[in-house]
This record gives sequence, structure tokens and C-alpha cells, in this order.
Amino acid sequence: MSVSVELINDINLRLFQTFLAVAHEGSFRLAGEKLNRAHSAISIQIRQLEDQLQVKLFERTTRSVKLTEEGAKLRDSLRKAHFEILYGLREIREAADLKRGQLSLASSSHLASIYLPPILTEFVSQFPEIAVTIRELTSTDLYEAVKKQEVDFAIGPHTEDSAFDFTPILVEPLVAVVHPRFMATPNDTVTWREISAFPILLQAPQTAMRKIVDRVLKENGLETTNRYQFIHAETIIAMAEAGLGIAIQPSTRVIKQPLLHARAIPLTDPTIRRAMSLIRLKNRKLSPAAGHFAKKIVAEIRRTSGYPTEVEGA
Repeated sequence: MSVSVELINDINLRLFQTFLAVAHEGSFRLAGEKLNRAHSAISIQIRQLEDQLQVKLFERTTRSVKLTEEGAKLRDSLRKAHFEILYGLREIREAADLKRGQLSLASSSHLASIYLPPILTEFVSQFPEIAVTIRELTSTDLYEAVKKQEVDFAIGPHTEDSAFDFTPILVEPLVAVVHPRFMATPNDTVTWREISAFPILLQAPQTAMRKIVDRVLKENGLETTNRYQFIHAETIIAMAEAGLGIAIQPSTRVIKQPLLHARAIPLTDPTIRRAMSLIRLKNRKLSPAAGHFAKKIVAEIRRTSGYPTEVEGA
């Protein structure tokens, strides 16, 4: 079936819509009901299309309507064209959405302070019309914000909660921040049992780090006295530097916040590695802007952290 460009321009696109309805329903009557048009109107439109194309599109009998060979070719071509149009419209809409709007995410203060500044700076420079809100939250509040859809996604500690989808971005070992007053000549590593003999500086109970420390101590039958509690990791490290007690922190925290008086020593027996992930509510699709930003965060943190991205058991 050969059709000139001029002829295509002359055809009312509504005729193609009618043709597809009849081809799908196999009936003029059912096509009319679907399009909310009279049976006679459907028949007239199909006849108009056949006259303009100068081909027969349907074999009509008293009981059925079947596509001719030319009709089947036209149906397949129109389906392909319909898909291409929808795909193009979606790309246009997503490109427009990517240039405006707003997005929000929750983050642990650890990741927010260490990794997000250059990523966010580049993103807002590329998409200045997008308003970005970042909420620094403890792990408990972070998961709750994602679950209540108060934020688009979060970056924080990996868990096994089936309500979320996790994309690992780094796995980092825990270290002990030890002042010389506790170990004047420390070894290259220190065990949990050794540090349990000294005051341990703890974060708030709702933080992921506190939960890890409490679990490891309990599972290994260890107890400590004179434990101090603070909210922010920066405060804990400062207290460890002053010799108040021993801090347990992710290795990247002390790498990015150089120690002046204390020393960061790898913890063993057991060795604990904390997994950090991009966290989304399961089955929730991100907006184009949020999806683009999420992919950028995952790629950049994986690239700059230098840690493996597989989630290892703590």
C-alpha cells in the first residue's frame, strides 16, 4: 500500500482513531459504543478512509468485520506510530519536569556533611529552577519520613525492612577514636572487649550507630561503665579528642574530620562494616527530577568513597 505525503496530510486523524477502534473490536457497533458514536457514523468514517486511501480495509459480512491484508498493515503501522508519539510526549514532559519543580530528601548528618555538598552544588547549578530540601534526620526519623512520603527518598543506614527498596552506595568499617590517656601505645587494631574497659561515648538511642554499638556489646556479653551520650557525631569526636572517652564512628567520619590528639584504630572481634544506601519506598516511582538526583548521588558517592558497594553483614 503506497500512500503519498499529500494524501496523508488530507486525512482527518479522527478517521485513524475510528479505524483502530473497529479493528480492535471487530465490530462497527462495538466501536461506536466505545467511541460514543452512532453505528452509521462509524460506517461512514471507515468508508471515507477507504475512499481516500483507495484500498479496502475490512471484509464485511452480516456477522463479522475482518481486516483485509491492507487493513492489517495499516493497523500495525498506526500502532507503531501511536507508540512513538506517546514515547516522544513522555520524553518532552520528563525533560520539562526535570527543569522545574521541587524535591526533598532525608539524610544522615554523616552523609549530608561529607558527600552531599559537591553533588548538590552541581545539581542546582545544572537545574536552578528545582527547589531542593534536605532534612538531616536520625535513622528512625529518616525511615519514618520516607514511609510517610514526606520526602522523595533518603540516604542512610541499610536495614532489612521490606517496606523499602535499598540501593547500596558504600560499605564502611567502624573505628574506635582513642585518646593516648587510654592507650598510650595502641596497636594497629583494637578489640571491642579492650575498649569496653573504658568509658564509651554514645550517640542517641534513635541513631543507627547507637543501635549497632548496643547490639555488638550485647551479643558479645560486654558491659561498660561511665557511658556518655551525645546527639551529634562531631560532638562525640571532639569529646574523644579531649580524652573524655572512646568514640565509635564510621571510618569516613574521621577521615573527613582529621584528628589532632586521638587516633582512629580499626575495631576487631568482631569487625563491623556499616552499609549505607539510597532508600526509597517500595513500588513508589520517583519524579524525573528526584530520579535524576538519586542516580547522581549513587554514582558520585560510589565513585568518591572508595568502598565496595556490596551490602555485607554487620
